[in-house]
Amino acid sequence: MTEHGYVANCKVIRRWCDHCGMLVLGDRCSCCGGSGREFFINSPGDIRPCMGDSRLLLEKLLTEAFGTAAPLAGKAVFFNKVPGEDRADEVVAEGEVIALLRFDLACDRPEIELRQPGAEFFAGAATKNVVTIAGIGGHLKGKAVPGANVADIRGVFAAGAPLIIRKALKVGPGVALTDSARLKDAEKAVRVRDLAAPVARPRSPAAGISNFVAVNREHLIQLERTAVQEIVGYLKSVSRKLPVTVSFSGGKDSLVAASLAVKAASRPALLFINTGLEFPETVQYAHDFAARAGLPLHVAEAGTAFWDNVDTFGPPAKDFRWCCKVCKLGPITDLIGREFPEGTVTVEGNRSLESFSRAGTPLVTKNPFVPNQINLNPVRDWCAAEIWGYIWLRELPYNPLYDRDFERIGCYLCASCLTSEWQNTGRLHPDMYRKWNDHLHRYAEKNGLPPEYIDLGFWRWKVLPPKMRQLAAGLELRTEPKGTGMSLKMLRGASVCVAGGYSMEAVATVPRKRDFSYVEDALRMVGTVKYEPEYEIALVKTSRGRARLFGGGQVSVTADTVSDAQYVFERAVKALIRAQLCTECGICVRTCVHNAIRIKGGLRVDPTRCVSCGKCEQSCMVIHYYDKIMAGQGSAPVPAACAAAPKRQTETFGQPPKKKRKTERRAERAAAASIRPKSKHLFR
Repeated sequence: MTEHGYVANCKVIRRWCDHCGMLVLGDRCSCCGGSGREFFINSPGDIRPCMGDSRLLLEKLLTEAFGTAAPLAGKAVFFNKVPGEDRADEVVAEGEVIALLRFDLACDRPEIELRQPGAEFFAGAATKNVVTIAGIGGHLKGKAVPGANVADIRGVFAAGAPLIIRKALKVGPGVALTDSARLKDAEKAVRVRDLAAPVARPRSPAAGISNFVAVNREHLIQLERTAVQEIVGYLKSVSRKLPVTVSFSGGKDSLVAASLAVKAASRPALLFINTGLEFPETVQYAHDFAARAGLPLHVAEAGTAFWDNVDTFGPPAKDFRWCCKVCKLGPITDLIGREFPEGTVTVEGNRSLESFSRAGTPLVTKNPFVPNQINLNPVRDWCAAEIWGYIWLRELPYNPLYDRDFERIGCYLCASCLTSEWQNTGRLHPDMYRKWNDHLHRYAEKNGLPPEYIDLGFWRWKVLPPKMRQLAAGLELRTEPKGTGMSLKMLRGASVCVAGGYSMEAVATVPRKRDFSYVEDALRMVGTVKYEPEYEIALVKTSRGRARLFGGGQVSVTADTVSDAQYVFERAVKALIRAQLCTECGICVRTCVHNAIRIKGGLRVDPTRCVSCGKCEQSCMVIHYYDKIMAGQGSAPVPAACAAAPKRQTETFGQPPKKKRKTERRAERAAAASIRPKSKHLFR
């Protein structure tokens, strides 16, 4: 076992108290004192309670499939989100992963798939979708069984239906390869997912929310104590006393952050951003919570900013969240500058398990786009179950949308929401659903895309991840807008960051000839790389600055000077283009004196040999014609603040930057002075 409960095969260790029938979050159960039994869930392990409409949906799917959900009656059930095309939740009960609840995009419906413990759990109670096989031996896991070996069929079902397979004393999950009426005559009747003798284990007693709080009381109180101490400790450590605020989004994490801030700083103000895309329940909840808690509420209004910009930038995507800067960062920067001119310490609900970009979040952070704000993240290491346990422990009123089968709550049309949650929005707010859905279909028609591009959620990515590309290929679905070609659209030129230094942002549109791991390799020639393959994000660090590249072509750079920002930006973009357009000529292989390059379907780099000298770039044909490749592709207007910034001097890659002249320093100061501190939006 490794730190934080992870084990080598990307599983996460959790504990279950069989005596109390409940998930144990700490070292031991606060009720019986037992340490609990270990079980495994998939990483990242952000386990959460199954509650409200989520519980009703799970029971409905089990009843439809197996005729009953009785084995779960009164039992504690949890979800654990895992990677998938859309919604994919491991279902945890009795201290085991009993099933997978997923949303099938192609079929446009949720489905349930039993796991081995679930088949054992439901075998005795199921009244349908049970198939008994006989007369066949050997290892059957993953294999198809012919109809001649089907001894008994219970229930009526269609091809693709989940099954419980029985064979003598063994039981396991399976799937029907044809409908029940033709099963015994089929050459391939059922596929066995798993098959084993049931494990003898006493069943857990009934348990609910009160039991969850009781079992984990000591652990939750200790979490609270540590978080409050962190906030108090930081406030005491700083020489300049600033007002304390809470970034209150209306979600569960910010609710806990608010409670902790009240204990640490008595009466903090709440900061709520009304993006113009919030659920009405969320807006009402934010105001009601502030009134009930007796806390001042400051609202940053984005108004129509999203709809004013959506035609320019297109639909936001998971890998292209321009809307966050327009609808969140812009308004909150104005609000803080207006209401807290001397600055503020803001307690936030950021958690490391929420996303790759938040992994490793420290206690103290600062957003370079929001001046005069220091952020504290006291729940950064909490899992979702700990968040909910604390909410119930302190009896905090939470957003009612969490009881409507929403795993997360944000803007109603957010590209990061699941298609299954989008369906919930359609049921709850048909007018809001229709407005965005109609806009997306007009966008698809304008760009020569089929309606399925919208209906199946492909619009949620600028560049499809592998799982979605496979789905599109299987459906023979066109996903490239017409007229797609090479382009470099500047979103933000070399501009002064409020936290110091300079930043640049752009979107590079490049033909997708290879997967993003080739871009990762090319970036190794630029500097030290950290890569997340599932979300296609690469972060590169050099002696002159940092760059982030996304699978959708987004590039953002931060550096100390204008010339460094431009230098790192150019090298990052060139690496992106080089990776995708590599002709596999092999000249760079021979040029590299460190023997760090090989050609295998494209450019591959050995990070243990590459010293990022950049010499291979001078021999690359793609880089040699970079200016011509990108010539005439166009870009967004450069912000006025950048107009006075000096042009980057021609430098040889790998050489140290030249000492800045007085004129360059003067130009940088002029650029900094030209930025208005209260601009309405970050995009110009």
